[in-house]
Amino acid sequence: MTTKPLTKSITFMQALALVVGMIIGSGIFLKPGIVLNNAGSPWMSILAWGVGGIITLASALSVAEIAAAIPKSGGLYTYLSELYGGVFGYLLGWVQAVISYPASVAALAIAFATYSGYFLPLNAWQQKLLAVGILAFILLMNVIATKFGGIIQTVATVGKLIPVVGIVGVGLFSDLAPGFGGIGTAAAGAGFGAAVLGTLWAYDGWISVTNMAGEIKDPARTLPKVISIGVIFVIAVYVLFNIAVFQALPYDQIVSSPTPGADAAEALFGSGGGAFITAGIIVSVLGALNGYLMTAARVPHVMGERGQLPFSRVLSSIHPKFQTPANALVFQSILAVIYIFSGTFNTLTDLLVFVLWIFFTMGVFGVFLLRRKLPPVQGRYRVPLYPFTPILGVAGGLYILASTIISDPLRSLIGIGITLAGLPVYVVMMMRKNRV
Repeated sequence: MTTKPLTKSITFMQALALVVGMIIGSGIFLKPGIVLNNAGSPWMSILAWGVGGIITLASALSVAEIAAAIPKSGGLYTYLSELYGGVFGYLLGWVQAVISYPASVAALAIAFATYSGYFLPLNAWQQKLLAVGILAFILLMNVIATKFGGIIQTVATVGKLIPVVGIVGVGLFSDLAPGFGGIGTAAAGAGFGAAVLGTLWAYDGWISVTNMAGEIKDPARTLPKVISIGVIFVIAVYVLFNIAVFQALPYDQIVSSPTPGADAAEALFGSGGGAFITAGIIVSVLGALNGYLMTAARVPHVMGERGQLPFSRVLSSIHPKFQTPANALVFQSILAVIYIFSGTFNTLTDLLVFVLWIFFTMGVFGVFLLRRKLPPVQGRYRVPLYPFTPILGVAGGLYILASTIISDPLRSLIGIGITLAGLPVYVVMMMRKNRV
C-alpha cells in the first residue's frame, strides 16, 4: 500500500449520478402516502414537496460555495474542520466513519436482499447472506477501480429512473382518479409542517458527493454544478411522480397503502406493475448502496491522512495497483457486515439523526464563516441571493432539529452521548500526533 494522492477519475456525469442516486432511494415509492396523509390534500402535498425541495436547494447552493472554496476530499468533515476547528470535524468524522455510514450501508444491503425476496423467497439468514454477497460485490468493484464504482452508479441511477419515468409519463395523462382523488379531512394529517418534514428526509443524501472532491475532475467547478443540477432534477422528479400517483389512485388508497408507488404501477400497467416497481426499488437501493460505500470510505481515509484514527497509516494508504482507498473501503465493509449480522443498523442510524443534523446545519451556516475567512475569488461560484439563501437552509435544519428533539428527546440525547464518546479517542490521537 502507498500514500500517494487519489487519482481524479470521477467525471461530471458520474458525480451527477452520485447526487441523484443517493437522494432517490426506495422512499420515492413509499413516501407519497405519508406526506399526503399529513398534508391533508393532494395540492397541499405537492406544495409540501415543493417547499421541502426549496429548503434543500437553499442548503445545497450554500454548501456548494464551501465545496468550491475548499475542494478537498472528506466533505462535511473537512468543511467543519476548516471553518470551525478540528474537534468539530473530528466528532462528525468519528460518527460517520464508525457508525453512521457503515450502518447505512448495512441497512441498504439488507433492503436489497429484502426486496429481492419478491422474486426469490428468502429466510432471515439467507437475506443476510445475500446482503453480505451484494456488499462484497460492490466492495470488489470499488477496490478494483473508482471508475467502476462510478459506472455502477451511473447505470443504477439511470435504471432506477426507468420505472419513475414510466409512472410519470403514463400517470400524468391518466384519468383513473379525477381531481387528484379527493380531499382528506382535517383529522387525516398531522399538518403541513409534518408533511414538509417528511419531504426533507426524502431529499437527504446529496452532500455525500463532496466526500469525493479530491477524485472529481475540476471539483471547484464541477461540485457546484452537479449539486445544483442534481437537486433541482430530483425536486422535479418528486413533484411529477406524486402528481402521477394522485392521478392514478384515489385519496383513501394512497394514504392507507404502505406501497402507493407499487399500487399506482399496478393501476397503470396491470398486474405486472408490482414486479416493475419492485425491480425499480432493487436497482434504486443498489445505486444507493454503491454510492454510500463509495463516499463513506473517503471519510476514514482522510481522517487517517490527518492521523485522527487508530491505524491511521493503514486507513490512509491506497492500493499500489488500483489507486483506490482499498483499506478504508474494507474497513467500512467490515463494520457494515457486523451491523448486518447484529441487526443494530436501524437503531444506530435512528440514534444519530439529531446529531447529524446539528453538523449539517453547521455546514450550511459555514458559508457565513467562509466569507469572513476567505476573500472572494474572481470566477469562483458564490451562492445566489446571499444571505437569504443560506438563512433559509439553516432555518430548515433548525426546524428538523426542533421537531426531532421534541418528538424523541431520549434518542437525541443518546446520540449526543455517542458522539461525545469520540472525544477521548481524539485527545489520545492528538497527543500521539504531537509526540511524533
